[in-house]
Amino acid sequence: MSSSSTLPALRTQPKAIFFTDFDGTITLHDSNDWMTDNLGFGAELRRKGNSDVLHGARTFRDSFQEMMDSVNTPFDRCIELLLQNVKLDPAFKEFCTWCAANNVPIVVLSGGMQPVIRALLAHLVGEKEVQDMQIVSNDVKAREGKNINEEGGWDIEFHDDSDFGHDKSLEIRPYAALKDRPVMFYAGDGVSDLSAAKETDLLFAKAGRDLVTYCEREKVPFTTFNDFSDIHKIVTDVVDGKMSVKDAATGKN
Repeated sequence: MSSSSTLPALRTQPKAIFFTDFDGTITLHDSNDWMTDNLGFGAELRRKGNSDVLHGARTFRDSFQEMMDSVNTPFDRCIELLLQNVKLDPAFKEFCTWCAANNVPIVVLSGGMQPVIRALLAHLVGEKEVQDMQIVSNDVKAREGKNINEEGGWDIEFHDDSDFGHDKSLEIRPYAALKDRPVMFYAGDGVSDLSAAKETDLLFAKAGRDLVTYCEREKVPFTTFNDFSDIHKIVTDVVDGKMSVKDAATGKN
């Protein structure tokens, strides 16, 4: 088995790994959408960009860059506003506690930005709980000659060169390739999750969101969830051997 230095989620030799998107999956509202709708060019253009990505007319990377370019608010103020306005899925904290007690590492794979995710998770779940949580995402950087905490001062620093900016499949595939590996789950909701949709044993797609549309179109096995209590029940049953991942992939419930 590969070393835990290259695949950190294997460090505790778990029976299962839970990979998850952050925005709109762990949180009730996507933080990047909130910034675009309230501080940037607004919901209409943002929805058009998402639709273009879903139907293959644009890359996620280009659409997301355009969204974030429309937000000129200083970065520290963005964080402040997000902490006031973005709420956690009410069942996520309990799921976190169960995962910690049952040796199921949670790996956050996000198309968003590391400082936003860490600030929101620490605020909503607790500093201690998220200290050791692996978060793989894009980052933020200062624009040339500027400070991130001034007007128009920050920019996204993409994780990789892919059309997604952060191709989540690249993080999952080394685990999937192992001969003797844990059961792998993924939870997501939108267009940033398309690269990860086919990579794990069981995909949870948030009801009524773009990821469900994509899975139905591409015939990717999945099960829907409304909140983390749905996920908690199924993950528990699979880890306890009461249900197979195949039986769990029921599509729309």
